Amino acid sequence: MVDTIAIKRVGIRDYLSIDIEAWMNNPDDMDFKPRTKISGNTFSISSATTGKEMARVELDEEQMEAAERDRQVELRVKFGVQGMHGRLNHIHPIIADGKAKKLANANWKTVQPIQFN
Repeated sequence: MVDTIAIKRVGIRDYLSIDIEAWMNNPDDMDFKPRTKISGNTFSISSATTGKEMARVELDEEQMEAAERDRQVELRVKFGVQGMHGRLNHIHPIIADGKAKKLANANWKTVQPIQFN
């Protein structure tokens, strides 16, 4: 299950585009089912499993216009796992290429319908 979601950037591409960071509790967790909603000019992301609101952001006039026109949002998600991703305290270089490596982050992009209230 998702521990926390942070909205990093809101922009307009083909659709309203929102970059988010989703932090999972463990690496075997696959429970990420986002649902998007707009109430007034507030965009929110909630979990379909629990119904709990995970993140919200205020949209400006141009972003609201794009959301109302398309009634869809492009979510660009960067996943991380608590305790596995983040800042490296001890660098362990790979001798073959001479560079320090850290765990890869999974990225995901999807187009979700927006529910308007």
